[in-house]
Amino acid sequence: MPNFVAPDVKKFVTWDYVVFAALFLVSASIGVFFAVKERKKKTSKEFLVGGKQMTCGPIAFSLTSSFMSAVTVLGTPSEVYRYGASFVLFFLSYTLVIIFTAELYLPVFYRSGITSTYEYLELRFNKNVRLAATLIYILQTILYTGIVVYAPSLALNQVTGFDLWGSVAATGIVCTFYCTLGGLKAVVWTDAFQMIVMVAGFVAVLIRGTSLNGGTAKVWEDAHEGSRLNIFDFDVDPLRRHTFWTIVIGGTFTWLGLYGVNQSTIQRCISCKSERHAKMALYLNLLGLWTVLVCAVFCGLVMYSHYKSCDPWTAAFISAPDQLMPYFVMDIFSSMPGVPGLFVACAFSGTLSTVAASINALATVTFEDLVKKGFPNLPEKMSTWISKGLCILYGVLCTSMAAAASLLGGVVQASLSIHGMCGGPMLGLFTLGIVFPCANWKGALGGLLSGISLAFWAGTGSFIYPAPPTKSIPLQLSTLNCTLANSTEALVTAAPTEAPERPLLADTWYSLSYLYFSAIGCVGCAITGLLISFITGPSKGEDIPPVLIKPVCNLFCFWSERLKMFLWCGVQHDSLEVDFEKTLPKAAANKTRTDNIFKNNTNKENNHQIRGYSSEENSYTNRSKESRL
Repeated sequence: MPNFVAPDVKKFVTWDYVVFAALFLVSASIGVFFAVKERKKKTSKEFLVGGKQMTCGPIAFSLTSSFMSAVTVLGTPSEVYRYGASFVLFFLSYTLVIIFTAELYLPVFYRSGITSTYEYLELRFNKNVRLAATLIYILQTILYTGIVVYAPSLALNQVTGFDLWGSVAATGIVCTFYCTLGGLKAVVWTDAFQMIVMVAGFVAVLIRGTSLNGGTAKVWEDAHEGSRLNIFDFDVDPLRRHTFWTIVIGGTFTWLGLYGVNQSTIQRCISCKSERHAKMALYLNLLGLWTVLVCAVFCGLVMYSHYKSCDPWTAAFISAPDQLMPYFVMDIFSSMPGVPGLFVACAFSGTLSTVAASINALATVTFEDLVKKGFPNLPEKMSTWISKGLCILYGVLCTSMAAAASLLGGVVQASLSIHGMCGGPMLGLFTLGIVFPCANWKGALGGLLSGISLAFWAGTGSFIYPAPPTKSIPLQLSTLNCTLANSTEALVTAAPTEAPERPLLADTWYSLSYLYFSAIGCVGCAITGLLISFITGPSKGEDIPPVLIKPVCNLFCFWSERLKMFLWCGVQHDSLEVDFEKTLPKAAANKTRTDNIFKNNTNKENNHQIRGYSSEENSYTNRSKESRL
């Protein structure tokens, strides 16, 4: 390969550091503000779920900011640059995910009066299922969060000269600081601020990049000529990396595992003061997801227009595709000190929000699912201090995991996929509980084990035996206008080597698109769980509180009351009322008083939810004053 002369791209200057440091300062200040403002009324419930008095606006900003991490800011433009704009089809996946989350999963979690999503699994099945799911979630989140911290730090370090371990340490310290001091309210309001910074960074790049490359029409023309606008590929081949079907179907399963049943999402939704506010937060968040996605895709197209005849990755100016976006920023803003700092702040806004949400969610899950189970009678003050201590502990663990990620090399991408492989079986487990009243605890445990085994089998095999190049080859990139170096080195031609022998499954099962890993885990968990439940004896519907089941069969069997009652499997939904949401309070109130599943004060919490039901608004309202009595 010929040697090229890399253009002189400047590194960070003083003003860039000032702008970047301002982000960290504001984030830390928000934590101090809420710590001082509410120091006298901070209970563990208020610390972990904001007193359940949050409104939809800041929650919507927080959700968008948390799930649009630096991986999105840096990775999506690079994806579009190399593979084309088909990534924009994720807007369909996001839409389906939000609808399912708001209408199927959230109502059950909200009305159950829970703080941790894994509490639901004990109420529905038993404590063994809850414990297994909790441990999987904790390990998965620590690993993923560490990589979210390390990956952008590495990319920005090699391009901007920004210190690698300085950024890792700063991220961990600041997130732990404002999580520990301010709790969920600090996380939510800081996320809202960071969402604004993220969009501002994208807009600055779009305006400057478009103006330098001849305007929007010229960028669009270049993208069309470079085949970057071939979005709708309806090939049904599941081995293809990105097609319409893999993105819409596989992407929906992947994001539903991260959204619909993820503690980080549900914790913030149930912190809203009513179920209506929680749903509104999700739908407003959908607008944020679309905005960030469109910005990232257009940044990729602008970047292609800029480098269409001299690709910095092929020319070896950078060492990894994820460095394309920061390299592009340092290139186009070289004469504008401070603006590169804004983009780095944009990238790290995603990281800060993701890490903060993960730390807060991990502390909540550990406290509710492990600490309170072992010490049910802890004083309120001690509970609050333990919650803060858990925030510190997980902050240290996640930052340490970032250090360990530096030793993983190419396994970083594998670890990101593991996040999806764990999310799919979790989605299947919660779906078993919410949709299928006949599922029992044996089916739940067996299904979870089966789903994880299938997903990891496919995922691990794909890492060892990657799909054939014809299934995932990037679009053409050019170095035609790159400057050749004056080199006298002889060109060494490597001797051809024989392709390694591939097993029978390498070109089929192991070559599945990575977006299907979550679907495999979810469907495998659900089918196995149902089979085991029927073999071992299905659950009796009359033993299951109606508040824990969402009778989706009502949508398809509205024409037959008898069929609806049959599909309820004995769960005591009011057959005289078609509207499930209005009949739920009476059914739940009658059932939860006698059911022995609701141990450890869960009856008390559930009754609070029932008393908070507003028939006028057709939603539930949290009453923090009642819950403290």
